[in-house]
Amino acid sequence: MRAAINHFENKLKFETDSWDVKAAMDNQEKMLVIDVRTKEAYENEHIPQAINLHHKAIDETSTENLDKDFLYVTYCDGIGCNASTKGALKMTKLGFRTKELMGGIDWWKRDGYRTEGKNGEQAVDIRCNCD
Repeated sequence: MRAAINHFENKLKFETDSWDVKAAMDNQEKMLVIDVRTKEAYENEHIPQAINLHHKAIDETSTENLDKDFLYVTYCDGIGCNASTKGALKMTKLGFRTKELMGGIDWWKRDGYRTEGKNGEQAVDIRCNCD
């Protein structure tokens, strides 16, 4: 039982979902979302307020102006992409508090949140109206 508790506690320490990220954005928490995909992918479509920092470019120089008091959330395309894991690992090794967005931009959109960029999409109300 203890092993399972440890597993789920650790998972919540290092992963987050789109609902929690959106709530943190709306509450203006000290969080910055990082799209760790290529510049072209970011320009096509990205999560609002996200910055683009390709996972291969994450190093001491590219992150020198980032505030270590913030939480950094990395994301990529979705569950078939490990760029967000690579980015989160690099950010963590550099001393940043980091989480990975489960499902990436794919699940962000599935949850109905808007995106920006050349192919940005408007938010979709997916709430259940079960009355």
